[in-house]
Amino acid sequence: MPLFVPRKMNYGTQRHTGAHRGTHRHIMSTNIQVQRICQHCGKEFTARTTVTRFCSNACSSKAYKANVKTLKIRLSNRETQQIASRPFGELMAKPFLSILEASRLLGVSRRTIYRMLGRGDINSGKAGTRTIIKRSDIDSIFQKQKDNGN
Repeated sequence: MPLFVPRKMNYGTQRHTGAHRGTHRHIMSTNIQVQRICQHCGKEFTARTTVTRFCSNACSSKAYKANVKTLKIRLSNRETQQIASRPFGELMAKPFLSILEASRLLGVSRRTIYRMLGRGDINSGKAGTRTIIKRSDIDSIFQKQKDNGN
């Protein structure tokens, strides 16, 4: 007895098989006519159903594409905001910062950080050739200003 028995292929000779019987619904025709305004182009048109939104397939397609485009732009903007805010949160958690990280945290230039180091406003240490700043020193600058202001 063979392990594989080929099935007879149906190449469109039969009209309907039992698998699809009853799945096609007949849509009733309507005699109503409703005046509508196309949501895409703004033209007035006569609709046959109460839920028609567009005057033509072209307007429907254009509106769909415009909607997809705006959704993509919103998603892209949201991702950009998440990427932009992520490093700031990471910098807040670090105990030691580089010059560049300190400048990003404070929102000033690297040159300003070097000036603050030169004046002695911030203490720094060296790790090889890299200058490292304690995050607590940066916090203490603002604490001193707060104490002097009150």
